Amino acid sequence: MKAHDLKPPPGAKQRRKRVGRGIAAGQGKTAGRGTKGYGARTGSGGHLYRQGGNLPFFRRLPFKRGFSNPRRVDYAEVNVSRLASFAAGTEVTPEVLVAAGLIGSKMPVVILGQGELKVALKVHAHRFSQTAKAKIEAAGGSADVIPA
Repeated sequence: MKAHDLKPPPGAKQRRKRVGRGIAAGQGKTAGRGTKGYGARTGSGGHLYRQGGNLPFFRRLPFKRGFSNPRRVDYAEVNVSRLASFAAGTEVTPEVLVAAGLIGSKMPVVILGQGELKVALKVHAHRFSQTAKAKIEAAGGSADVIPA
């Protein structure tokens, strides 16, 4: 088989309908629009504010409330319980967390206080919750904030 032998399967390609080109063409006279009525007229449909007595589409939508803060910072969240897998005395940095597969990317890291920690670790992160900082220090470790 060569490139010039290739062709689409039967029925895959259809000719374009040429509407309004005479009765013999099959779509003449009313051109597929039926007879009379709103749908037969030019410019019918497509006006979102004209819905024939219904409440218009735009008025049915809820009002846009609030705003999106352009300076919002998204953090990669790590709970204290996930840090328990590290050996005692380990220095935990965002790079170490990425290598361990605890976070997916190099986003700023926040350590949250869910779970227990019994190992003394030196944790470096961009932010700590109060409970996380307390649990790390109670286990004999330190929580150091990295500047953003």
